Amino acid sequence: MIHMNEALIVEGRYDKSKLSALTDAIIVTTNGFGIYKDAEKRDFIRKLAKERGIVILTDSDNAGRQIRAYITSFVPSNQIRHAYIPDIYGKEKRKAAPSKEGKLGVEGISSEILLEILKESGASVEGSTTDFQPLTPADLMSLGLTGGVNSATLRQGVLKALDLPENLTTKMLLRWVTSEEKKAQLLAAVEKIKNGA
Repeated sequence: MIHMNEALIVEGRYDKSKLSALTDAIIVTTNGFGIYKDAEKRDFIRKLAKERGIVILTDSDNAGRQIRAYITSFVPSNQIRHAYIPDIYGKEKRKAAPSKEGKLGVEGISSEILLEILKESGASVEGSTTDFQPLTPADLMSLGLTGGVNSATLRQGVLKALDLPENLTTKMLLRWVTSEEKKAQLLAAVEKIKNGA
């Protein structure tokens, strides 16, 4: 079990149940899209973000992206860390059929992967550091990930190499790079793809 100072924001109770076995963090569920109509929960998330910061860990499907975007609309970006699960296709054990997009959600991801994702989120996980120089949109452009003829192809290759959702925007990619380790992973993936390895 890892210790986190930040509160963890997830979509549902099964996500919360899975993560409760991995971290002692405060875990708040959005109840899916229920957050849109729950002013009290939004206020609570704002309060937690201001006091300790939050880590958003939603599914990598459309619903998860919408919920993540909604939370970022009412919480200042300097109080948010983003954790992303990779695109892994399959079906959760408790469900009869795969999700609409066929991807596993937070509850279906292995504990080992979830722990790694939390550690890489830039959150103050015991033993980790959070001081680093973040990447900028200009950095992504100079790396060839935006603004170039083959930028989309390169970006897709990098996302796949980093086990990130295939439709992650460049803005969200910048938010993912929350540590020197993640920055090094991104730079290595770009270099490897550019060199044809």
